Amino acid sequence: MLQRPRRNRKSEVIRQMVQETVLQPANLIFPLFIVDGNAQKTEVNSMPGIFRHSIDHLLREVESCVKLGLKAFDLFPNIEESLKDKYATESYRENSLYLRAIKEVKQNFPEVCVVTDVAMDPYSSDGHDGIVENGEILNDETLEVLGKMALAHAHAGADIIAPSDMMDGRVGYIRQVLDDNKFTNVSIMSYAAKYASAFYGPFRDALKSAPKHGDKKSYQMNPANQREALIEARLDEAEGADFLMVKPALPYLDVIKLLHENSELPIAAYNVSGEYAMIKSAVKNGWLDEQRATMEVLLGIRRAGATSILTYHAKEVLEKGWL
Repeated sequence: MLQRPRRNRKSEVIRQMVQETVLQPANLIFPLFIVDGNAQKTEVNSMPGIFRHSIDHLLREVESCVKLGLKAFDLFPNIEESLKDKYATESYRENSLYLRAIKEVKQNFPEVCVVTDVAMDPYSSDGHDGIVENGEILNDETLEVLGKMALAHAHAGADIIAPSDMMDGRVGYIRQVLDDNKFTNVSIMSYAAKYASAFYGPFRDALKSAPKHGDKKSYQMNPANQREALIEARLDEAEGADFLMVKPALPYLDVIKLLHENSELPIAAYNVSGEYAMIKSAVKNGWLDEQRATMEVLLGIRRAGATSILTYHAKEVLEKGWL
């Protein structure tokens, strides 16, 4: 027997020597939820270990993460219902909660990377990612709102703008708005392939942003489709995207790999709230070893081709020394 692959597995040293996929802190982006007020830190019921932070607590959380070597964060706002309207005007209002949070993080931690979410749903009285008229999500009219939102984020100090709305043409529109206002160095991380998934439930619980009526299937992608992701990715790349994202991650590892093999752009993947909640629930019931399951998931996403992973596990894997 000329080849015995087990020879390369016979010790931990050799296993590490031939390891093909490596996960580092630089590959991780930590999503953080923000609420208004002071001294607020409330756990999300469906996401054990994940909290909604007022800005003062947000800064403490970022500081603790930076000390662990985690330096990229994606911010998401929990907006009071009274501030929501049909056109999501709170999303770009000067001195709003979200814009204050971006400014505070960048002023206190200029070395970190702040990713911002561009979509109407946290601010919309309809709970949709676009303007709603007679039950229809208006595409082109929504772009103007997204452009105002992206520009406000750039003014506040965002490093990367991440449009998650899935409106056609939004990457090109936002790129033009940013460039016209001299924010040519602000990157765009496009949610290129965002699927109409069942795995977003805990996230919507955290932000209270579920649609008030209907669903998002007319703009988010059909889970049955893979090749359609290439169409979306190629359009976003042509419009000026700097990163392409796949969301969710685990049911769409094939899509991550497909985009990785067909684009020179870095691929991001969102290990979403439902995927996180599944592991936490199984661990709580004693059905899984948390460290092994978590690391297997994250390595699997990396192995599929993701350069960056947005994951709620980001802090704990460093805090617990799993990397």
